[in-house]
Amino acid sequence: MSGLHILQVGDILVSPDILTEYFCCDLDACKGACCIEGDAGAPVTLDEVAEIENVTETVWSDLSASAQSVIDKQGVAYTDRDGDLVTSIVNGKDCVFTCYDDNGTCLCALERACRQGKTSFVKPVSCALYPIREKRFSGGGVGINYHRWEVCRDAVRKGKELGIPVYRFLKQPLIRRFGEAWYEELEQVAEALRQEGYL
Repeated sequence: MSGLHILQVGDILVSPDILTEYFCCDLDACKGACCIEGDAGAPVTLDEVAEIENVTETVWSDLSASAQSVIDKQGVAYTDRDGDLVTSIVNGKDCVFTCYDDNGTCLCALERACRQGKTSFVKPVSCALYPIREKRFSGGGVGINYHRWEVCRDAVRKGKELGIPVYRFLKQPLIRRFGEAWYEELEQVAEALRQEGYL
């Protein structure tokens, strides 16, 4: 939105699109395309890799034979061409932890196992935060921005219909990543911008 510049909430730089754009996943429409499109896996931390390794045996039977083979060869994560640690992928695009329901919708095997009470690890925070992407700067700073991707057009439409801005749709993942106090400050910034007529 014109007139809005990068915001600072706590020590995190925030793209104003996170407050001004609308989003609400529509799995019935997209069938989980964000887990099976693209040219790299989801960004992960070393701690997340350890947690994923701890639950891989639990979800093993939910994974495709191709995914199992990739994990056997290179593990649950690899360093991509940009130097980022990401989840392993099959055929250059599908996350190894994808699985499918009876309607052909792609699901996360890690999240499904957690929801079924089999594990306590949900999924990498980068997956939970999508379409917000986190960027780490060389000086140690962190920024977050809204990533536009054609496979999410139905989520944008649904978000507009329901009036759900990106930051509200992703409330729980944002709290998981940055904490409750930080999220409350983000809401205060959004409310101040609303009162000034920006939102």
